[in-house]
Amino acid sequence: MPFEYAPAPESRSVVDIASSYGLFINGDFVDASSGITFKTVNPATEEVLADISEAGAADVDRAVAAARAAYENVWGPMSGRDRAKYLFRIARLVQERSRELAVLETLDNGKPIRESRDVDLPLVAAHFFYHAGWADKLEHAGYGAHPRPIGVAAQVIPWNFPLLMLAWKIAPALACGNTVVLKPAETTPLTALAFADICRQADLPPGVVNIITGAGDTGRLLVEHPDVDKVAFTGSTHVGKAIQRALAGTDTRLSLELGGKAANVIFDDAPLDQAVEGVVNGIFFNQGHVCCAGSRLLLQESIAEEVVDSLKRRLGTLRLGDPLDKNTDIGAINSAGQLARIVDLVDSGDAEGADRWSAPCELPDRGYWFPPTIFTGVTQAHRIAREEIFGPVLSVLTFRTPDEAVEKANNTPYGLSAGIWTEKGSRILWMAERLRAGVVWANTFNRFDPASPFGGYKESGFGREGGIQGLGAYLSGEDH
Repeated sequence: MPFEYAPAPESRSVVDIASSYGLFINGDFVDASSGITFKTVNPATEEVLADISEAGAADVDRAVAAARAAYENVWGPMSGRDRAKYLFRIARLVQERSRELAVLETLDNGKPIRESRDVDLPLVAAHFFYHAGWADKLEHAGYGAHPRPIGVAAQVIPWNFPLLMLAWKIAPALACGNTVVLKPAETTPLTALAFADICRQADLPPGVVNIITGAGDTGRLLVEHPDVDKVAFTGSTHVGKAIQRALAGTDTRLSLELGGKAANVIFDDAPLDQAVEGVVNGIFFNQGHVCCAGSRLLLQESIAEEVVDSLKRRLGTLRLGDPLDKNTDIGAINSAGQLARIVDLVDSGDAEGADRWSAPCELPDRGYWFPPTIFTGVTQAHRIAREEIFGPVLSVLTFRTPDEAVEKANNTPYGLSAGIWTEKGSRILWMAERLRAGVVWANTFNRFDPASPFGGYKESGFGREGGIQGLGAYLSGEDH
């Protein structure tokens, strides 16, 4: 490189992490009934950040009961106009505390501060602003003249976008008049607990939002609770299937946003420099910890070698290291368990004969790290082309015709997202009509807006989040 970036670390002093955290139930932080705790760590350094309470059956009962009482006595009967005031207040508090929340997210999750600061936090606030605007206009959303809330929503979110996934879930639920019990991922609970403090700061009525922490058993107790009216889950397809089996035959409504194995399709007439940047953003953003990541790159044969060479040059400029450094592009893998899964799948790519290339970079001595990696010589039979890696690993395949591109792109059990790169608008429309994906980006990738619905098909789940379509997951009534 012609020059080196001087370190530009963000200060940790803007956050005050307590040594331990309780559960947020009925407007207060309380200890778990069992007294059991677990640790949350900084994946970049393996430093223990805090002890977190583990919610058991009695705690889940308390949280659901608090949400039920708040729904029946306060939040459900409240006018949409008044609910909107609380949502606007929360959105403004998120903006006011955005620097603190971004640093906290990076410490607990491992993602670069640049992404927490410039992507996650602005979108979190935007989702609350957007849904605040809908709270008093639900009769105009297309769900009947008198749409009503469902009741108590159980929400379970993943570790890749902890605060953003919270906003995706809580904002529409509250706007529609529901109350919430939310369980964040066990490896990234800190921003959800900070959000609980924001709810208190906004004077949100007790019980409207309850946040309980724990691992898989806590989530199972929550989604299977008999007094829950709606379950919303974002996470792995395996867990999503288990939830669907558990709720089969009940009246509990369900929406699932699960895994993906998105195809990013580049034609020979595409703006290649722009496309290369889109590929980098599609798979190496957030270390590849993105359900809609463009993890399969489909290149038209005539440009395959040129694009791969450009990609390698571009990856050589990415900076891996301290996530709190504002110049860092690639942060830490979220956990030791996730790193082990990435290594296992990458090893399978080697064993099955694909050609691996990793960007030359020095990995820190402590923490969980994996270099940006490209596999060429990949076939559709390879595990790395079929299974979700959820890491900074790209599989490259080739095609000759648009029909072949569609066939290969759709040859997956998933159907969450896809990307198309071409200068021909007619080809974009032709491809988009045939790609079995919930979101199709044209000459860009990984762009989000709260007014645009997001969700998938097949093993990527069902239901939509965001936009008018996302409101329907939280509304019921005679006219819906």
